[in-house]
Amino acid sequence: MQVVVQKLLTHYDTSGSGPLLVLLHGWGDRLETFDGIADKLAKQFTVVRLDLPGFGATEPPKTVWALAEYAQFVADFLKKLELPRPKAIVGHSNGGAVAIVGLADGVLSSDALVLLASAGVRDRQGFKKLGLKVIAKLGKAATFWLPKRQKQRLQRKFYGTIGSDMLVAPHLKETFKRTVSQDIQPQAHVLNLPTLLIYGEHDRATPVKSIGIVLHDAITGSKLNIIHGADHFVHHAQADQVVEQIVEFVS
Repeated sequence: MQVVVQKLLTHYDTSGSGPLLVLLHGWGDRLETFDGIADKLAKQFTVVRLDLPGFGATEPPKTVWALAEYAQFVADFLKKLELPRPKAIVGHSNGGAVAIVGLADGVLSSDALVLLASAGVRDRQGFKKLGLKVIAKLGKAATFWLPKRQKQRLQRKFYGTIGSDMLVAPHLKETFKRTVSQDIQPQAHVLNLPTLLIYGEHDRATPVKSIGIVLHDAITGSKLNIIHGADHFVHHAQADQVVEQIVEFVS
């Protein structure tokens, strides 16, 4: 399905019925990343997921965006569809960072928050040192944690070899730098809603020790679950377990 939000043609999917769950994917990903859990969650909830601007079938932003702009876009999307207050927002990786910023700033509202391998705890000095190297290697840097098939497809897009220059547009390069260098710890500290963090034991992109535990400590009253044997795509590796934990937490 498609809808125009902020003058951007936006691709989204909705399924199920009941209380609303909004699913936000990570950087370089798309709504299909939730295929393994969406149908299961739709047995008890209305599940809405969308391609964030610049990814999947949604047009890229026309200016440089940071997490706040992505959060505002999600809020405008929910308003455009006249959806009720979500029972929970579920964010994977950078989608979790978008949710944290939006909820902390009051742009988004929800009864609960579920963070799947959320990103957002940044090493500012490390990003400063990377400088132009990040941009020179943007295709690799932005997709190194994706499954092999998605990684290859997206890297081809970054380098314009399949006829699409969407992800090599200068403004998206700057959006990448701005988005992945923003530290959301200050926003995490002001959150005041039930929050569940789910991380994979072997996550190298957003390690539980350096990111999961930090966010858990920052978000008052939050709950942290570690899924053994899972990596960054915890909802792929252990879909049933993730669904069970979300349902138990939200219900």
